Amino acid sequence: MRRHQMDIQLKTPEQIELMRGAGLVVAAALDAMCEAVAPGVSTADLDAIAEKVILDAGAVPSFKGYHGFPASICASVNEQVVHGIPSAEQVLQEGDLISLDCGAILHGWHGDSAITVGVGETDPALLRMAEVAEDSMWAGIAAAARGAANGRGRLTDISFNVEKVVRKSGRYGIVDGYGGHGIGTEMHQDPHVLNHGKPGKGPRLVTGMALAIEPMITMGSPRTVELDDGWTVVTRDASRAAHVEHTMAILEDGVWVTTAHDGGRARLGDLVTSRQPAADSLAE
Repeated sequence: MRRHQMDIQLKTPEQIELMRGAGLVVAAALDAMCEAVAPGVSTADLDAIAEKVILDAGAVPSFKGYHGFPASICASVNEQVVHGIPSAEQVLQEGDLISLDCGAILHGWHGDSAITVGVGETDPALLRMAEVAEDSMWAGIAAAARGAANGRGRLTDISFNVEKVVRKSGRYGIVDGYGGHGIGTEMHQDPHVLNHGKPGKGPRLVTGMALAIEPMITMGSPRTVELDDGWTVVTRDASRAAHVEHTMAILEDGVWVTTAHDGGRARLGDLVTSRQPAADSLAE
């Protein structure tokens, strides 16, 4: 491991494999929560489910205690964009939209991922927004893979491709001030990854970089405000929001989405590394 450009931490293939272990724990926790999402379930219930999955895997929740955050997940409902604090009083209702953001540390390495899902029968327009956010995330990851492969990729190529998918898909707001980040031995590292911008700017995309790609979009204005709890970020106009995230790493022969069960192959095809790491073999 070494530092490179903007104090970016570059990982060895062996270290990225350790990140894959953490990523699979996060994927399992998200799966368990998604199965439990239903009207009448509280966000505190979902937090307990995730924490049990993480601890049972021998990992540690990376959110709990982070700058004083009191829970193992962020659960953001409807107009809440990110950093919602789980609560027994926050009970899901039919038609709600919830973003579940989860992180885990395993053997000192981090995984971080988020998904937005509907609760029961949900307005198709809201589900479409969540789909657009996911599509934009994968477009950003694909841009990183292509840029690293041809040696000409820059950080804002990710940002540009995230924005391009969102803009062409509808009149959604792209939340400013929040975005993706480097990740490795800490949850948040350099560089910050914007979800909008011109391509060809910032540090080069090189082997060993690990990034969390993290679009956040709204049905209305992109403007947000932080609530008095010091964490929860909501849309200023009370419009619904979607937030998705995957952790990805760049290897010599492709990218590896460490928090996706298949490493990203279904969405990225041959852009995914061809190596067959031990963590994946054990997961099958």
